[in-house]
Amino acid sequence: MVTIVEKTAGLAAFVRTVDSGSFSGAGRILGASPSAVSKSVARLEKRLGVRLLQRSTRTLSLTAEGSVYYDFVAPLLQGIESAEDVVQSAGSAKGLLRITVPVLVGRSLVSGWVKEFSERSPNIKLEVTVTDRNVDMIREGYDLAIRIGNLDDTGLIGRHLADIPYLLVASPAYLASRGHPESVADLQDHACLRYLLAGRPYAFIFADGRSYLPDGCFDTDDAVTLIQAAMEGVGIVQLPAFALRTEIERGTLTRVLPNDLMATTSIHALHAFGRQVPMRVRLFIDYLMETSERLL
Repeated sequence: MVTIVEKTAGLAAFVRTVDSGSFSGAGRILGASPSAVSKSVARLEKRLGVRLLQRSTRTLSLTAEGSVYYDFVAPLLQGIESAEDVVQSAGSAKGLLRITVPVLVGRSLVSGWVKEFSERSPNIKLEVTVTDRNVDMIREGYDLAIRIGNLDDTGLIGRHLADIPYLLVASPAYLASRGHPESVADLQDHACLRYLLAGRPYAFIFADGRSYLPDGCFDTDDAVTLIQAAMEGVGIVQLPAFALRTEIERGTLTRVLPNDLMATTSIHALHAFGRQVPMRVRLFIDYLMETSERLL
């Protein structure tokens, strides 16, 4: 009879190899050599009687059987790891906290978070992925996601952190050349930079409910690129205020239509733990709740 210990042997090696994309990456996470991880996965494949990973000299990829197996065992492994975290006290909290954040948050806020939170909880290691892609938190092994805007019905648990205003800005050089728009209607005579959300341009939305979708001279789904383009004098852009604070203070960007207030949007922290939230996650959410108004 195969014991539960024998059945679970190699699971961590397999899941971490898929998560990191390599045996060496899994080894760094598990504290083992790449060869030890590779052998552990091979023993798992031998016991199951199927190949889970396709190996080449440069890449690893899941087989069809490996993909199905991963979808089943990855959440189970995360649950086992989380079970120990749930019973930790705040003072003893430790471990890896994997977070995904949008590009603008990563550019503007993460360095401050890392310094302050690390001083509070020195035994918790932060691993932050900066991307505007909505990751699959369970499949990809993330503990927490920071999201801007309306939340989709994904089954994730959300904590509201703050409401953040948008601003319209342009470079002083652009405004000197093209003039300052005096009304929303004047925007049609200006070059506008548009943020692409799910492949569609995001409208300029004002606090009083007005909405204007300009003919964009430049569209991209990379907010940092939009900021750079605006600073180069390409046109007028709409972005969250916290992402523009430094440029406005330095004078490299100037507010446009400052008397026409823009709409606000929400920023949330999301997790998939239900009511049994690991202590390391709870501590970081509590930190964000305390500091979000100041940092944003």
